[in-house]
Amino acid sequence: MTWTAPEIDRTPLLYVGDERPMLQSFLDDYRAILLRKCQGLTGVQLANRSVEPSSLSLLGLIRHMTDVERGWFRKRAAGEDIPWIHISKTNPDTDFDDLVPEDAEFELARYRDEIALCDKAAAALPLDHTFVHPRTGKTISLRWVYLHMIEEYARHCGHADFLRERIDGATGN
Repeated sequence: MTWTAPEIDRTPLLYVGDERPMLQSFLDDYRAILLRKCQGLTGVQLANRSVEPSSLSLLGLIRHMTDVERGWFRKRAAGEDIPWIHISKTNPDTDFDDLVPEDAEFELARYRDEIALCDKAAAALPLDHTFVHPRTGKTISLRWVYLHMIEEYARHCGHADFLRERIDGATGN
């Protein structure tokens, strides 16, 4: 039997509430949208680069967002001294380039595990918590990280829309 990405249930989006739960709700919604774009597809389909000449694929987006989550929430905001998962100095695009379709089930599980670890790390910090970005030297707040992550997911979920439609014609979220 060929593995396919599982179905994803979306939790209802908050329309009223305090700032932190609202930010978390929007972030969680975009995370679920990305996973829903993958549901029902095989590893080969997830690795399909269907918009030439781009190296974008749904599996690449999952791998990319695994490192983006880790980088902003755990490495930078929480200050954890942990390595990147896919990013390397020799190939900064390895998250998109070095795809193994047979690893898709593992990569989706790793993405979901990383989200849980990121949520745990961020929950311990106030939105006003700041850190200095190691490359730019700018002081950044956790609030900014949430807003940036929502923006990052919005952009990549748009990419995922086109990728999924090209693979099997599925549209919507």
